[in-house]
Amino acid sequence: MEQVNGDTLAAARKVIAVHINYPSRAAQRGRTPAQPSYFLKPSSSLALNESTVERPAGCELLGYEGEIALVIGKAARRVSIEDAWSHVAAVTASNDLGVYDLRWADKGSNLRSKGGDGFTPVGPALIPADAVDPSKLRIRTWHNGELVQDDTTEDLLFPFARLVADLSQLLTLEEGDLILTGTPAGASVAKPGDVLEVEVGTMDGALSTGRLATTVEEGTTAFADFGAQPKVDDLQREEAYGSREAAGLAAVGPVLSPKLKAKLESVATATLSSQLRKRGLNNVSIDGLQGTRPGGKVVGLARTLRYVPNREDLFKTHGGGFNAQKRAIDSVNEGEILVMEARGEKGTGTVGDILALRAQVRGAAAIITDGGVRDYSAVAELEMPTWFANPHPAVLGRRHIPWDTDITIACGGATVQPGDIIVADSDGILVIPPAIAEELVEDCIRQEKEEAFIFEMVRKGNSVDGLYPMNAEWQARYQEWEAGNHHD
Repeated sequence: MEQVNGDTLAAARKVIAVHINYPSRAAQRGRTPAQPSYFLKPSSSLALNESTVERPAGCELLGYEGEIALVIGKAARRVSIEDAWSHVAAVTASNDLGVYDLRWADKGSNLRSKGGDGFTPVGPALIPADAVDPSKLRIRTWHNGELVQDDTTEDLLFPFARLVADLSQLLTLEEGDLILTGTPAGASVAKPGDVLEVEVGTMDGALSTGRLATTVEEGTTAFADFGAQPKVDDLQREEAYGSREAAGLAAVGPVLSPKLKAKLESVATATLSSQLRKRGLNNVSIDGLQGTRPGGKVVGLARTLRYVPNREDLFKTHGGGFNAQKRAIDSVNEGEILVMEARGEKGTGTVGDILALRAQVRGAAAIITDGGVRDYSAVAELEMPTWFANPHPAVLGRRHIPWDTDITIACGGATVQPGDIIVADSDGILVIPPAIAEELVEDCIRQEKEEAFIFEMVRKGNSVDGLYPMNAEWQARYQEWEAGNHHD
């Protein structure tokens, strides 16, 4: 195969990059675009295999993104999707490098953050476009020899032909131009001394570009004071590394500590309901559902998914591919509970055995849906419990479109927000606002101690009059009993 050389780089008048295109990256970012969006990288950012790239002096976050690059073979202007691939001469490996420290400076254009010299290495070999199926390519990236990205083009949000046709609506793609087609999940941050490698090939392994190697060096020339200075915050660190955990940052938002979780597990759902009512919260139970694991108890933080009624034209755009349902399942974390709003619609399934298994593998504590469950026997055999309205054999698309995730929803007559604490057992399902959980569970523990005393007194033959609830005399006797017998 032909090798990428200086002539290849010289022919590239434009380097166009796509923001988000892989479902795995969309799930990681928490957003899925309806249409592709782009930015330009200067041709001076191009570099060959085995080049070095400088992490600019004063910068912390040199991000790398392994990508498949399309090399335009003949001019394309207002071409159709059907004709677009014929305008591509070859594909090769690329690395979309950039410093997150300068993302703030150009309001989304990425000029300085991703336009530095050497920030777009490509190569080493060109795979002829007419020799491959663009939906059957594989992209892999190694960071210091460790495989960190591995994905295929089978389920791209925007197939390559669509990108070419879309761009050609307004601008002429010229021979030699490059299109970077997006990166999958796994992109992260490199430091001076690190070696990055990217390889593109066919899924069957028959054709490969070989590994595109780039070595990171530390820059020594400081930025002048007349331009934008590098600056980072925890948000940029999270974006650069792919997650707060990978960036070494503490979690944000609602956190269910092991201690609070254990306390919530120790008290009865009825007690929790009673204390919620005392606080004026009378509409916090998810009603009308049955569970696959009767007798078990689950406590976890809510993640949410909303279905809207099926409309055939909208299902075509939102129901297929890596849709909201699959994104929700594929992003649920250890100990979380996925709560689905299905409007109480019982005439179809909202989750089946494969996606339920995927949620279990990811560590989900439970799935709760006020709709039907498909493949009921297989779902019921999973260790992870599922609460649902009824079994139903029909597929999701009969009545629903998976629409959006991690928003406020309604399920079984209750409002559920992401981060709410869910307590579910055979007595029912409660939604607890996290802000009151600590105080609530302490009052529940106190109430259950009092009820244990009352139960013992009734067992000994005492009348419930004045005992349940306790009057002042019984309160005094309870205090003596508690002090003598029930120290923590």
